[in-house]
Amino acid sequence: MWLHLFKTVAAALFAMGISMRLELSQPRIAMTTAFVLMQPMSGMVLAKSFYRVIGTFAGLAAALLLGSLFSQQPALYMGAITLWISLCIAAAVRNRHFRWYGFVLAGYTATLIGIPVVMSPQTLYMSALTRTAEVSVGIFCSAAISLMLPLSSSRALMRAIEARHRRFVGLVPDALTGQLEGGEFERDFGAFVDGIVGFEATRAFASFEDPHIRARSRRLARLNGEFMNACTRLHALHQLLRRLHDTQATPVLSALMPEAKALAACFDALRDETGDRPAPPPRSTTALSRFRTGLQERTREASASLAATAPDGLPDFDTGIELLARFASHYLGYARTRRSLARDSHGLERSVTRYTVKTNRYFVIFTFLRSVVAIGAISTFWIATGWPSGGMAVISAAVASALGSSSPKAPKFVAQMAAGAAVATVAGYGFLCFVYPAIEGFALLCAALTPAFALAVFVSTRPGMSGYGVGFLVFFCLLAGPDNAMSYAPDLLINNGIAVVVSMLATAAVFSVVFPTTMPWLSRRITHDLRRQAALACNRPLDGLHARFQSSLHELMSHLRNLLPPNSGQYRDALRWMLVTLEVGHAVIDLREDLARLSRTTPGGMPRWLEPVDAVRPALVALFEAPSEARLSHALHRANLAQCALESARSTCSASAGEWRRMQRMLSCLHIIRSALLDRDVPFDWRPANIPAAGREHSRTGR
Repeated sequence: MWLHLFKTVAAALFAMGISMRLELSQPRIAMTTAFVLMQPMSGMVLAKSFYRVIGTFAGLAAALLLGSLFSQQPALYMGAITLWISLCIAAAVRNRHFRWYGFVLAGYTATLIGIPVVMSPQTLYMSALTRTAEVSVGIFCSAAISLMLPLSSSRALMRAIEARHRRFVGLVPDALTGQLEGGEFERDFGAFVDGIVGFEATRAFASFEDPHIRARSRRLARLNGEFMNACTRLHALHQLLRRLHDTQATPVLSALMPEAKALAACFDALRDETGDRPAPPPRSTTALSRFRTGLQERTREASASLAATAPDGLPDFDTGIELLARFASHYLGYARTRRSLARDSHGLERSVTRYTVKTNRYFVIFTFLRSVVAIGAISTFWIATGWPSGGMAVISAAVASALGSSSPKAPKFVAQMAAGAAVATVAGYGFLCFVYPAIEGFALLCAALTPAFALAVFVSTRPGMSGYGVGFLVFFCLLAGPDNAMSYAPDLLINNGIAVVVSMLATAAVFSVVFPTTMPWLSRRITHDLRRQAALACNRPLDGLHARFQSSLHELMSHLRNLLPPNSGQYRDALRWMLVTLEVGHAVIDLREDLARLSRTTPGGMPRWLEPVDAVRPALVALFEAPSEARLSHALHRANLAQCALESARSTCSASAGEWRRMQRMLSCLHIIRSALLDRDVPFDWRPANIPAAGREHSRTGR
């Protein structure tokens, strides 16, 4: 933290010095750029600088175009630039990572260039070139300073991989042996969701700084996807074991728990041997591979015994064995990819893993409308009253709308920025009246500015207080930053400071009133989008579908985690919807894959007895689109018909060993779907009286 503080202040002072040496008119713009760009990790700064360059030139082009179109019409110009800024902010929230910043920069760079010269359009071209030069100096300085004593993003990424692996390996034995208390697995799974989304961001900007990460970029993306798969399979297995415990299915548990404990023992060995090495210990993964290979043979006798003594429990047992096998297989795939990271080149680097970014369209639309209202109201007041400091008010509203667009609590963040700007106004008055006239030379100027900057940077790194530091740093530079030709006009500073604070408080009020992010309706719409990912699993092409389905679901859940209080009922319901959608969605994708293989190997295409299996999908799409008692009953009825059709076909047709195994997997998928829909934790507002709260009644499945 202290190194980041030192580098941030050094970058800002360095930018100020170069701008003064180049005789740029406003070194304060370069300082502001350096403060906004600096990040703890050098890769983060390089990535942010790359997108800032793109955004800056896009903003430059927009400012010149709008200025040339509406040079004699301030009202039309302000309307056009308000729409431009709002569109950029809406595009920013549609994206992730530092692409967000590129869109934000395209918006408020146009504001910084165009607003000060809206009343004198003849100076627009020179102003645009000067502002671009000042921003470029800030970008160069922040990138250069970040590479001195760098804090490597790539090292942080590899440490995060190891830490996540240790947490996961430690969770598996507890989940398999029933040692987790109620809600504990959900909390751990929620933390893994955040880690999966954050991993993609870290991977993106680590590629900017380290060629070794670039050489492993596709394998790292694959690793994240395989970790999502392993988490999902573990969740399905944990849910099945919990349901069996809840329904007191003793015969099934007696037959299944020895294998679950054997798998837990494999992960106990992994937990004991896992350190900071870049790959899982081969001895333990070999034991896990042996467990997976011999699972079907070891459980044949237990299955036959269960079929004779408790045939109603056989579907649960077969499903449990299938889930154990799939979880072991997915973890072994994850371990293989993780082991490959020790080499610079590997065949897995040719694989492509798709990570889908998903944002609710209403959230994007509401962000656009909020920005239009906030910036448009300030612009209208400026034009209507001729307010001398109206230009600064519009700039501050644009900056607040842009920087607050990524905050889950935008009104609070903008209000903190307003408080920081108020302190910056007071401090700027002191510097302008007493400090600047009393010092001479660049060294004394740096010495005078360093304590104030260092304190503000320190505050900006504190959790929950970043708005205060950001507001002070940005607006101290814009209001009272040193220029090559200083203008000692404290009345102008005070007027501009008042304009900034009033504008940002008005923006915070708009964020609180006009489509606030905390309104329950928006959270319900995002939860609806989350449920609708079941339709993606049911209908989209199978190529890469597992990765697209999981990543979009994790993105939406991560968004909800930012919007909802972690202990609220809405958050718990959203997390449970995510878990049941994950469970059902993966079961449907697995079912579709086996169905497609079976259709390809059967002469004449899909047999008629497979049609009831395929009919399960539209019933599930309708249920997750709009849950109701009738649709739940219909989906369960379709699943039962599909199970009966598969059982009948398997007992009458002469299937090969491979086809028989595929049909057994399809039965297990249907059983997972049915059990998930009957789970007591699914947040339905009703529970049909004729349907049990847990899946005890199943169709009989024979070997």
